[in-house]
Amino acid sequence: MARPLRVEFPDAVYHVMARGNERKAIFRDDKDRRRFGETLGEMVERFGVRLHAFCFMPNHYHLLLATPRANLSQAVGWLQVTYTVRFNRRHRRSGHLFQGRFKAQVVEADAYAQWLVEYIHLNPVRPRRKGERIAPERAAELAGYEWSSHRDYAGLRRKSPEWLTLEWQRYWGPTRAAACPAYRTRMGEAFATGSVVSPWDELRSGLVLGGEELWQRVQRAVAGKPGEREAKWLSQVAIPARREKLRAMTASEPDDWVKMWARVRLGGERQATVAREFGYANGSSVLYALRQLEQRQEQDRELREKLRRLKEQFERLKS
Repeated sequence: MARPLRVEFPDAVYHVMARGNERKAIFRDDKDRRRFGETLGEMVERFGVRLHAFCFMPNHYHLLLATPRANLSQAVGWLQVTYTVRFNRRHRRSGHLFQGRFKAQVVEADAYAQWLVEYIHLNPVRPRRKGERIAPERAAELAGYEWSSHRDYAGLRRKSPEWLTLEWQRYWGPTRAAACPAYRTRMGEAFATGSVVSPWDELRSGLVLGGEELWQRVQRAVAGKPGEREAKWLSQVAIPARREKLRAMTASEPDDWVKMWARVRLGGERQATVAREFGYANGSSVLYALRQLEQRQEQDRELREKLRRLKEQFERLKS
């Protein structure tokens, strides 16, 4: 399995998620859940991370955490290895418990913390199929769910875990007395409307949930690493920008076939996408047009020179 891309810098905020191997359970009972919580507490103390929210599901977990020391991989790696050893010892099993390495997205807290906390806390009652409505009668089920920080944000738990920080309650109100009812109201809206908008629709290149400043910081951090995975990600990130420049390069071109050739042959866009934009029935129609153009340029010196210049200009964009 390919190594997930990691971006680490002081005070970074992350959404972390990991599934059980083969999607099997990582918690068989409440004793396992308590043990995972205890291990989380040890991670917080040992590595100095700040855990803002959590949700334990039968075969996966979600964490929202900050790393003042820029040590995400070290902290969460320790968490998963330590819990696996304890889980295996208790259940007399061996082997991997988690499905590969954990996933982690870098998050801009001020813009997305509130949305993410609410979305993650709804995990126990949110339908599996995307787009399905949340049943209003499941509100009571969520209120009683012990294995997330929902009850802590809602003010329903008598004593919160020492390893959980509730400083993000400020996103719902200036004081705990104001934040708890405001949070409950917000969560109630999900049951009233039956719908929840996923924050992951705004995730950039599978890694960043935030604005331009964070996006640029992450790109600089990735560029500072020499690995193959980092180089591949940076190359993929650059594709949309290069395609936009390619469109600008051909904006004044009168021949639609030349424009389509540049978009598909140079920019790598899907034929079906280009077909819709240029009014063709399907991708096969675009492919036919491109082949006709390429055959024509063998006899048309001016056309051949035009395509050559476009290719050279595009190559300079990539360098």
